[in-house]
Amino acid sequence: MNKPELLVTPTSIDDILPLSDAGADAFIIGEQQYGLRLAGEFSQDDVRKAIELAHSKGKKVYVAMNAIFHNDKIGKLSGYIKFLHDVKADAIVFGDPAVLMIAKEVAPSMKLHWNTETTATNWYTCNYWGRKGAGRAVVARELSMDAIVEIKENTEVEIEVQVHGMTCMFQSKRTLLGNYFEYQGKAMEIENRQNQRNMFLHDEERQNKYPIFEDENGTHIMSPNDICIIDELQEMVEAGIDSFKIDGVLKSSQYLFEVTKLYRKAIDLCVEDEEKYEQVKDDLLEQAENLQPHNRSLDTGFFFKETVY
Repeated sequence: MNKPELLVTPTSIDDILPLSDAGADAFIIGEQQYGLRLAGEFSQDDVRKAIELAHSKGKKVYVAMNAIFHNDKIGKLSGYIKFLHDVKADAIVFGDPAVLMIAKEVAPSMKLHWNTETTATNWYTCNYWGRKGAGRAVVARELSMDAIVEIKENTEVEIEVQVHGMTCMFQSKRTLLGNYFEYQGKAMEIENRQNQRNMFLHDEERQNKYPIFEDENGTHIMSPNDICIIDELQEMVEAGIDSFKIDGVLKSSQYLFEVTKLYRKAIDLCVEDEEKYEQVKDDLLEQAENLQPHNRSLDTGFFFKETVY
């Protein structure tokens, strides 16, 4: 049975070695001007160092270039892709076809992972991008378990699934918060998201708090709960899903370290000792719940309910 990759989004270079020791197989890093909703900001020097550290542990590094690019950014893509090729990034995560087309020109050997977060909802679409050059598709967060398994059964590319962390509910290229504060006569500069952990939209009727932040890519409103299916991995492991992702956006390094250890144990048991996994999976879920802040409970997202757009 194929053992799925455990993919984690670190907050900084300092996370790479601890998360490697905790059981991560691969990392997604990048910087705001090219990647969406990253757990941390990685300059080019940081990217180079992170790749060196990860490769020293036999781990992989994927670099995010899945932002929504306008004409003013296109001129920068070629140089950045060349840089990623030179520092031996293991893959580029893209959503915009411009990245794929430029990569074919300047770094044809570079591996590509297609990720738009919302539109990978059927195997024909995944295979379309596979035939264009992508080796992996990241399926939408709004899919059920059955739909994910069906996609895997019919795809020609690797399939990546988010199994833990918050998800994006809304994005606008406009700086909605900045515009609102300006309307009130207040100045608000866009700062690194690490300094905006306590900004929420509060839905009093449902008693939900939605984390909200702004960065170079606009305004992002996140889910009020975190996905967690550490006790429901077996079906996807048996289906051959290639990569399970822990999303670390707005999470601490210590939180990521502890969650990674839990999923490492769960994945290993799913593959090596299914009976043991069944015995301990409820305990693993309880341990994950104990790591959660009081205002963020865990749920199973859309894995077991009808998708509603």
